[in-house]
Amino acid sequence: MSRIVSRFPLPPMSLGTERHLTVHAYGDPDARPKAYLQAGLHADELPGSLVLHHLIRRLDSGEDGMPGQIVIVPSANPVGQAQIHRGQLSGRFSMVDGTNFNRDYLNLTTRVGNQVDGRLGTDEATNVALIRDAFADILGALASETEGEPAYLRTMLMRLACDADIVLDLHCDDEALMHVYLAHHLWPQAEDLPAFLESPVTLLANRSGGDPFDESLSAPWAELRERFGDATPIPSACLASTVELRGATDVGDALAEEDADRLYRFLQNRGVIAGGATVPALSRPATPLTAMEIVKAPLPGIVSYRVPLGTEVSAGQPIADLIDPTADDPAEGRIEITAGTDGLLFARRSNRFVWPGESIAKIAGTRALPSRSGALLTP
Repeated sequence: MSRIVSRFPLPPMSLGTERHLTVHAYGDPDARPKAYLQAGLHADELPGSLVLHHLIRRLDSGEDGMPGQIVIVPSANPVGQAQIHRGQLSGRFSMVDGTNFNRDYLNLTTRVGNQVDGRLGTDEATNVALIRDAFADILGALASETEGEPAYLRTMLMRLACDADIVLDLHCDDEALMHVYLAHHLWPQAEDLPAFLESPVTLLANRSGGDPFDESLSAPWAELRERFGDATPIPSACLASTVELRGATDVGDALAEEDADRLYRFLQNRGVIAGGATVPALSRPATPLTAMEIVKAPLPGIVSYRVPLGTEVSAGQPIADLIDPTADDPAEGRIEITAGTDGLLFARRSNRFVWPGESIAKIAGTRALPSRSGALLTP
């Protein structure tokens, strides 16, 4: 299968340096459906980049045709990838302005709505095309005005993905099971994504707070539908999702090749790649992101987990001990950390020394928690 490789320059942040985004494209650029896949937005999260390496190899083999098109950015953050401090790659936050590379993406709902107001009609396909054109026009103008690598990078990534039917942003957690973030308005039509990925956790929220990349592309469709009403048909035309490929150390060819195959079969099911694929059963129902408990440490100390990842826990059940090895009496230097909800413990902290307020575990519950509002994601 033919592949076109393009390189888009990023603004230099110092004299004598240059960086660029490398983009791999397959298929007719006018074909539908269009899938956009990126990895490494948090530059120190490696599983997704290796998965896309194997997906590119699979696509290059040309074993199946491609009625749609695929755009792949295997390393979406050259800025963060250059942030090496004392031998450690620090790619989650920008050292320029301190922001999270997967936060503060543009909310273009109002601007796009204003641009298409009075032009939308009763034909759904025409409305989708007009909205996508508006996205591209606005982002193109913004790119020409934006200075500095972190802000320009955000705009460039949105430009590459804004007209896609499917957008998958591949990440990983610290220590975790596979889990998938999706919008409520995409469910249950998007159930095939976590099903093919064999993800035991699917977390739903239209706006999770913080404006991550995927929501900047999926949320406007539901918000424009609400603005213009039922007489103007506007579908959820962009299935955008953050996919967490387990933990940071789950990096290896065998596992990455399996995940690439899962993505390949999902894209077959969606008609991007030719060939049939039977949708597996979803291993666990989707749950609201407001029902996910983020368990935090009340004090500094060493955390010792009592239960492994993948354990169904109950509210009040001890899941870890927090130990103060400096306590005069060792019997008093240990406190229990308990689950605050029933659910699946699917993520936890790899660094066993923790400080007050630090997240040490995540539990996917089924009932919304009163404390969960506003910014629902970790920083």
